[in-house]
Amino acid sequence: MNFQALFPILKHSTYLNTAYSGILSEPILDWRRAHDQSFMDGASDFRIEQPAFLQEVRIALSRYFNAEVAHTFLVPNFSHGFARLLEGIPASHRFLLIKEDYPAVNYSVVNRGFAVDYVLPDADLEGNILAQMAATRPDVFAFSIVQYSNGLKIDLQFLKRLKQLYPDLLIVADGTQYCGTESFDFDASGVDVLIASGYKWMLGGYGNGFMLMKPSVSADIYSANQELGLPNEAFLQDRTVLSLYFESGHQDSLSFGTLYQSILWFEDLGKDFIDHRINNLIVKAKSAFEDRGLLAPEIVNRKLHSNIFNLLIAEEDFTKLERTNIKYTARGRGIRVSFHFYNTEQDLQHLLDVLDGI
Repeated sequence: MNFQALFPILKHSTYLNTAYSGILSEPILDWRRAHDQSFMDGASDFRIEQPAFLQEVRIALSRYFNAEVAHTFLVPNFSHGFARLLEGIPASHRFLLIKEDYPAVNYSVVNRGFAVDYVLPDADLEGNILAQMAATRPDVFAFSIVQYSNGLKIDLQFLKRLKQLYPDLLIVADGTQYCGTESFDFDASGVDVLIASGYKWMLGGYGNGFMLMKPSVSADIYSANQELGLPNEAFLQDRTVLSLYFESGHQDSLSFGTLYQSILWFEDLGKDFIDHRINNLIVKAKSAFEDRGLLAPEIVNRKLHSNIFNLLIAEEDFTKLERTNIKYTARGRGIRVSFHFYNTEQDLQHLLDVLDGI
């Protein structure tokens, strides 16, 4: 499939920067224009229909990730959803975090005064987690499934084993750098709460995110508040305590509609198609980068990796990449490149040719 007709930016650049920002397709741009035209024409009549439309978005998310609709929440972004979640967790709880994880994860926990332990994100990440769990028995493990700086990916099967070993552990995952890159069955996973922004791999544009929660843990979040009464206003009769916290205020139908359109398109493409395209590039890219000595030891020594790579390149060589119109982001000790299903082996080869010339 040729994606250049759908994504004009692919015609004039090698776009390896989805880990920074997803891109917008022509069909979804057309949908957004039609949405705003309808809003302009209908005003309040248009907005009255939005609760039912937003429920369609929740249904689509729950279907795509196999989660319960009643415990699927629409949030503006990961940071907002995670902050609201933290407010509903007892202050006495102890957290386990991954050192150097995304600031919206780690700083949000530390800033609220929770007791914290850290594990190193090295080649034995999962072993480090088990050792720390045995040593301090934290109540919550909060982390990014894929580390934003270098693409290190936690073993999702390990999370299932971790949950079996510590059934009372609350496992909270940031899926922003993960959701949309491979098939994920939330109900069958070891994750209790998954929160993600939609603007990266979900190609949902800005201003939207989502939270998936297991029913088994929902009673433990804002537990004291759930014993209180709900508002009596008729327009709030279908709300729950958790939805009032996580979905407070109005919601942007343009933003969530963009995410909805993207999910529908992902379903048309098929999860198998997306999985195969991305995994094929991961295997070829990791091998090529290893051969050139561009990956850190903690990445080389792990069998499992994501579609995000940090390449150890000197800063003075960055401009050579920019002159070839390769889109990337400077991160950590080098540059970060990432591959989505619209990328090709030709994109990878172009990058390798440029790197070989440095």
